[in-house]
Amino acid sequence: MVRTRFAPSPTGYLHIGGARTALFSWAFARHHGGSFVLRIEDTDRERSTDASTQAILDGMAWLGLDYDEGPFHQMHRLARYQEIADHLLKSGWAYPCYASREELDALRDSQRARGEKPRYDGRWRDSTATPPTGVQPVIRFKTPVDGSVTFHDLIKGPITIANSELDDLVLLRADGIPTYNFGVVVDDLDMQITHIIRGDDHVNNTPRQIHLMQALGATLPQFGHLPMILGQDGERLSKRHGAVSVLQYQEDGFLPEALMNYLARLGWSHGDEEIFSREELVEWFDLAHVNRSPARFNPEKLLWLNQHYLKTVADDRLVQPLVADLALPPATLTSGPAPLAVVSLLKGRVSRTTELAVAARYFYTDPVPAIEALTSPPTGAVLDALGALPHLLAHCEWTIETLGTLIKQTAQAHGLKMGPLGMPLRAILCGTTHTPSLDATLHLIGREAVLRRLNRYLTDKNDDPETPNANG
Repeated sequence: MVRTRFAPSPTGYLHIGGARTALFSWAFARHHGGSFVLRIEDTDRERSTDASTQAILDGMAWLGLDYDEGPFHQMHRLARYQEIADHLLKSGWAYPCYASREELDALRDSQRARGEKPRYDGRWRDSTATPPTGVQPVIRFKTPVDGSVTFHDLIKGPITIANSELDDLVLLRADGIPTYNFGVVVDDLDMQITHIIRGDDHVNNTPRQIHLMQALGATLPQFGHLPMILGQDGERLSKRHGAVSVLQYQEDGFLPEALMNYLARLGWSHGDEEIFSREELVEWFDLAHVNRSPARFNPEKLLWLNQHYLKTVADDRLVQPLVADLALPPATLTSGPAPLAVVSLLKGRVSRTTELAVAARYFYTDPVPAIEALTSPPTGAVLDALGALPHLLAHCEWTIETLGTLIKQTAQAHGLKMGPLGMPLRAILCGTTHTPSLDATLHLIGREAVLRRLNRYLTDKNDDPETPNANG
């Protein structure tokens, strides 16, 4: 059975690159009816935090990346790493190394001075010297000296690395904490991982891990290394390109299905399909169609996808984000239209959920008339038409159809087209000239608020000594 894993280090948030790795590992396991394992590689004791672990768990939960086993924590498995290190010592595949940090620093400095690649020189590999008193050694692996390692990468194809390029890596540090390459091998074997899908920054680690697995007599898993993600400028993805926390995208008004869809297309494709569901991703996903070249992160494409999902998602999904972003007292909200109705009217006009609150505020609080947004303030026939509306609006049937007809007829009665009357009316009632259809907007604002805002504007206009009388 296929078993994949996602093994983040909790030294920060779940970022775009990590989320894509998790998504591909999850989708591969789901496609094959296998298991997806979550492992927290928390052996970096100085930088690993509980807050980062929780941020990773929350980010995965928001994206819908459910796991079948875990989360397993490496710091809970120290006895197991010691057990395997002892086995390798007894079988001759490992040895204690007593070289001090100062010795190793001096070794590397001299190698660099000679133009050589800095590497451990194996001084304790077959040493018969007496160990220094009171020094706790590290445990190193006896890397084969001759030959090479060849493996077939599921994405990159055949890869060969000469053993001469590798030195004797540390398995256990002096404090008993495993190094990355040792811990990951023990975990992957114990957890029976069959397919290791990870970023291509781990390609050079793979030969070391294969050596360790072979020394332990294990069946090798298959490896697939994902090309990195670049910004639009071709540089390595960073915060300025959008490489922020997955949960930051949630705060910024993106839907999880939009980010999931975008991440799936970031280096993988299924024909020309751009938009697909979670279920379709599971049905279609394979590693054969993962691109070998780096993917480029395009914020505009992500925004386009989010806009699509906002239009198609159920209205009630957007009520909570709207109410939260409005941050208005409950009494103010209950005195306005139902948030569900506001979502239904506005969601097709926004690209993020955060824009809903900006667009919806005039439904709940009286705005400042946006007269400055007009080519010129209302005068003459326009002001006359506005002055006629309060009486008509006070006595009409309050339906979208009636309101649309009433405004149109009022404009015609004053020799106007809809634009010259509709734009000032929007500016007065909504504080903006950009709204959905005027009849639907007025209907949702409500009769009382419409009359209050319109009468206030007309009163202020009449009290302004610089305003010409509408009747000349």
